This record gives sequence, C-alpha cells and structure tokens, in this order.
Amino acid sequence: MITTPTKKIWAQLKFVSECPDFTEDQTKIILPVLQQEASAREVRKIKKLITRSGIKRIKRLEDFDWKFNPKVPRNEILKFTDMSWNTDVKNLVMIGSSGVGKSHLASAMCYRALQKGIPAAFITCFDLVQRLKKASNKHTLLNYYSNVNLLCLDELGYVFPNQDQANDIFQIISKRSELTSTIVTTNLIPSQWGKVFEASTATAILDRLNMNGTFLAWEGPSYRGKK
Repeated sequence: MITTPTKKIWAQLKFVSECPDFTEDQTKIILPVLQQEASAREVRKIKKLITRSGIKRIKRLEDFDWKFNPKVPRNEILKFTDMSWNTDVKNLVMIGSSGVGKSHLASAMCYRALQKGIPAAFITCFDLVQRLKKASNKHTLLNYYSNVNLLCLDELGYVFPNQDQANDIFQIISKRSELTSTIVTTNLIPSQWGKVFEASTATAILDRLNMNGTFLAWEGPSYRGKK
C-alpha cells in the first residue's frame, strides 16, 4: 500500500485519530502545517537531548583545525563521524597527551549524533566519579550511562577512582558492550591503564572496549598553546 505524504507525517506525529482522506485542496493546506509541526517537534527534541547530554560547550567537527597537527589520524576518525549510532555499535579510544584535540573530536561526534536526534552523553571521568558519589539514586545514574546510545567518557587517566568507583565504571562499560557505542579519550596507552585501575579491572575494561573497537593514538603540539 502506498502511503501518502500526509498520512506518513500524520503517523509520525502520533495523533490519536486516524488520518482522514483529505481532498487534494485540503492536502495543500494541511500538509505544510503538519510539516512545520514535525520540524518544531524535532527541534524541541534535539534541544532537550543536548541539555541532558552534559556537553558544556558545543564543539563542531567543522571547527577542528586538521592542518595544525598532521599527525591526527583524520581519515580513521572521519569514519566514525557519520555513523548511525542507533544501529552501528562501535567503540573508539583516542589516546594522546593533553591538548592534542581528543576531547574536541569526541564532543563533536556526540554533538553530531545529537543533531540527528540520537541520545548521547559526554562526561569527564572526574565528573562521572563525582556524580556517582553524590547520587541519591546511583542505580538510576548507572542505568542511564549504561544505556544511552552513545557515551563519551573523557579524560580517563586524570583521576584515580577507588575500588567501588572503578567497579562502577567497569559496570557501565561492561553493560554497554556489544549493545551501545562508547568513546573514550585518555592520556594513557592501554599498558598504563593499570595506573588507574587494578590490573584485573583494567584488563576487563580494555577487553570490553576492544569488542568492535578501534584504538587511535597520536602525538603533537597542544591546540591550547596555539591560542
């Protein structure tokens, strides 16, 4: 059965009643109104997702200066930027010293996902530990970060969680494994993750991230120094 544009958008808007059989003249009037309402709803949805995402300052891929540091693996990173995070489950770990652009790129990927209406969360490891410590209902918070379509855990390696906090981080990454996508930025190569977690926990986290995972490492000058 061929669905007319009017009936398709009527269903998209989830009206309680079924779409009437509009005449051609009625369709010319009602269809633009329905399209405008659908667009307005999408804008409201995206604004809500951005607010909830935790992104404090919007970073865009279009604003990233690829020429400043030619060592940034541009082609490999761009493979992730247009993914459908609703259906494609991929992990990405970006490794490098402070200021080489990891956080900008990770935040920009989250923002691009949000613009598509895909739920995403961006949080530093420090902020995650603090939120879990202060949460009145830790289970709800763990559940959110375990299930959001795209999670970026930024700056792993700059905070040293205790055993319970490390276990929470592991539980989040473990529950996401093979179901949802995770981006991690860190200043530590995998063999150094034992500095942050116990050896067994570090191995388990890396094992989960390695499933459908890509590890990219690069060096270079700090973008902050450029400014």
